[in-house]
Amino acid sequence: MQADLFAAEAPRAPGEPSPAASLQAQADALPAAWRTLLDPCIRVPAWQELAAFVDGERAAGKPVFPHHVFHALHLTPPDAVKVVILGQDPYHGTGTVGGVELPQAHGLAFSVPEGIKVPPSLRNIFKEIAAEFGANDNCAPRASGNLEGWARQGVLLLNTVLTVEQGQAASHARRGWEAVTDCLIQNLAASRPSLVFMLWGSHAQAKKPLLGAGHCVLEAPHPSPLSAHRGFLGCGHFREANRWLEANGRTPVDWTAA
Repeated sequence: MQADLFAAEAPRAPGEPSPAASLQAQADALPAAWRTLLDPCIRVPAWQELAAFVDGERAAGKPVFPHHVFHALHLTPPDAVKVVILGQDPYHGTGTVGGVELPQAHGLAFSVPEGIKVPPSLRNIFKEIAAEFGANDNCAPRASGNLEGWARQGVLLLNTVLTVEQGQAASHARRGWEAVTDCLIQNLAASRPSLVFMLWGSHAQAKKPLLGAGHCVLEAPHPSPLSAHRGFLGCGHFREANRWLEANGRTPVDWTAA
């Protein structure tokens, strides 16, 4: 029997609506600064089709993750964004915390809620950070895969597809999310100077033409176990990002912070 994954609702950021809210209601609840950037992306018929699809899947009883679709935008205001890490689509699996089954996905690319086992790609991200900063910089191994601490420092952890059906990888790809997030990425890049974009894998790297000039664009293979040893491990992206931020008068990210 399918567990009721809404029974133990994930904590909400201020202003986030109930996870049972429609997709349009979740978009309407975004902070005004994000709405300014997102509105041109959703004032099109394709958005209505996407919203109808996602709401229809939920109405049909299919578990759709994450519950808080725009969680990344609630945690990181546009004027606070310093680094953008692009993922592909949300985790489609679940984990157990205190005997309760919860989705791995909680609205931040690569991140999982507190208590959920760290996924393999994120383990490789942590491995690279530990190698870059090392014991001399007090870099302790991380047990938690919750990256909300990064988000609150200005790291936008954005998937290019924002929903998925439980157990069905990429099930909401090519339903309209790509056009929405492409538009949002382009608008953010045009409105904020001197950002760092981390593009890992061919899917993320395909977004490079959206970024324009004046940003630091870091490219490497995906941190998945299938490709991490082809150049992600040893890429040096986290120190390089901090050097760029400091050179542009911005506070570096504490990548070792929980």
